[in-house]
Amino acid sequence: MNHINEEYIEEYIRTIIPEHKGYLKEMEDYARDNHIPIVEREVAQLLKVLLKISKPKNILEIGTAIGYSALIMGGSTEEDCNITTIERRLDMVELAEENIKKTKYKNRIKILYGEANEILPTLKGKFDFIFLDAAKGQYLDFFNYCIDLLESKGIIMSDNVLFRGMVASDKLVIRRKKTIVKRLREYLKYINHLEGYESSIIPIGDGVALTYREE
Repeated sequence: MNHINEEYIEEYIRTIIPEHKGYLKEMEDYARDNHIPIVEREVAQLLKVLLKISKPKNILEIGTAIGYSALIMGGSTEEDCNITTIERRLDMVELAEENIKKTKYKNRIKILYGEANEILPTLKGKFDFIFLDAAKGQYLDFFNYCIDLLESKGIIMSDNVLFRGMVASDKLVIRRKKTIVKRLREYLKYINHLEGYESSIIPIGDGVALTYREE
């Protein structure tokens, strides 16, 4: 139970989402067996729908992990859409590269190895869609880099923003997570009051925030 939704709602939603097959199913099993966090199935489904609606040409992801969400995005976009994804852990970069090179999306997905706060200021060009799924305590810093890279009418999707429900309730906060919770609360308040942007917090998975650039 992640305290975001009632368990019966979460279970019901997951029973009606079509099961993945092939490499995506293998990656889900690998992530589960090795305790590697990847996007929840209902969040992956939301990501697919958003991408099919918005039809981005350039996507930026912060937090590659094993490449699961990058491949979800590859499969939900047109052949002329390029995906740039940033990962700070070399072991994850190597795993993601192995997973991606087996697919038809290998020429559309580029992995950048390093710290996001060092790479983001060096990026050139603009992105239509940005997926933020990295160190939760740095979301606000990442976001402020990202808005300089975001196209007008672009979208930033931030995952895990309710952080096991702790962000919404002090009763759930674990002592060692207080700093992350405080920073996520600051982040959500910031994006919801930022002029020129419209945001929505969606209580699925571990909490998702969508931010739309109006200007």
